[in-house]
Amino acid sequence: MAKNYFYTILLLVFFFSINTNAQEVKQQPKAQESSVIEGLNLYPNPVSNGKVYISTKNDLEKEIIIFDLLGKKIFQTMLNSRELNIPNISPGVYIIKISENNASATRKLIVR
Repeated sequence: MAKNYFYTILLLVFFFSINTNAQEVKQQPKAQESSVIEGLNLYPNPVSNGKVYISTKNDLEKEIIIFDLLGKKIFQTMLNSRELNIPNISPGVYIIKISENNASATRKLIVR
């Protein structure tokens, strides 16, 4: 008889612990999504003359980072105007990350 009570209590403790773990998982806040840059325009793409124009709705100072397809950072600068000069980047496909006022966006950049 005592054995049955032991197993019953053991099962209740087990189910109670599963229930509390499930509630903790539900209550954890979701990862904050980074906001997007409003009115982002990147042109010309593909780039053939070594100049890229980046415009946004607010046209604030932007941090520009260009990565190759393996994820290696190959170029980084702060941009106050719309014109970005990239004459030393060899032809290929790149990922450009643009950050402005706590918002960021990534785009594919093709250099010819």
